[in-house]
Amino acid sequence: MRVIENGLSFNGVKHPLMHTLAALIFDVDGTLADNECDGHRVAFNQAFAEAGLDWYWDAERYGELLQIMGGKERIRYYLSQDWPQRLHEPDIDEQINRLHAAKTHHYVALLKTGAIPLRPGVQRLLEQARQNDLRLAIATTTTLINVTTLLRTTLGEASIDWFEVIAAGDVVPVKKPAPDIYQYALKALNLHPSACLALEDSANGLRAARAAGIPVVVVNNAYTQDEDFSGALAVLDGFGDPETPATVISGAAPMNGYVDIPSLRAWHHRR
Repeated sequence: MRVIENGLSFNGVKHPLMHTLAALIFDVDGTLADNECDGHRVAFNQAFAEAGLDWYWDAERYGELLQIMGGKERIRYYLSQDWPQRLHEPDIDEQINRLHAAKTHHYVALLKTGAIPLRPGVQRLLEQARQNDLRLAIATTTTLINVTTLLRTTLGEASIDWFEVIAAGDVVPVKKPAPDIYQYALKALNLHPSACLALEDSANGLRAARAAGIPVVVVNNAYTQDEDFSGALAVLDGFGDPETPATVISGAAPMNGYVDIPSLRAWHHRR
């Protein structure tokens, strides 16, 4: 981890001057890839069928369940709503863990087929960030293998090393909207929250980052477009590209019609 000099001190940690953007912290599911409905949902249903369960999450129901962050937590919540008696089974924790492991297996297999691309503009933005010496990190509730497989299958093996920190899965005990995963990433980056900018797609992700003191730009999707994004620096319908500009829902428009490094710096400066 590189040493940052000429910064201010925050609880003994050196960080750049508080108006300077030093790092981008990305959420994964729904942000880097629009992978919920045709990725995670499909894998959950495959795991249920494989276990001989007659559970099925259609697209609408899965949208409701997305309010619960974390796969195991999502299964548990579903049981509390539809099969509450099963929560009293003595091995329910083990059952949930097995189901989630099977779901991860199916999801990773789906990723390896190349069926789940990055959202338009993501690769461009990551490459621009590296060219501009912005540090990169990930803060997500999904499991580590889901993250690394997505990166590997879309950007190549070397892309995993683009990110100094990949904070994922159960590395913290409490999931978003709690700030724990972002606090973990900040500690690993050795940065003050005001030196970072989070990119999220959901209200829960926004709340998590803001609770950690990190300003946020939101790129929503079909599942999150109606959520409350109060407190975000800007809300757009995607990252956009030169040929396909992003639509601005709230906040200042990106400088060139799509999310790029100059726009991120400008939003961060206005925080």
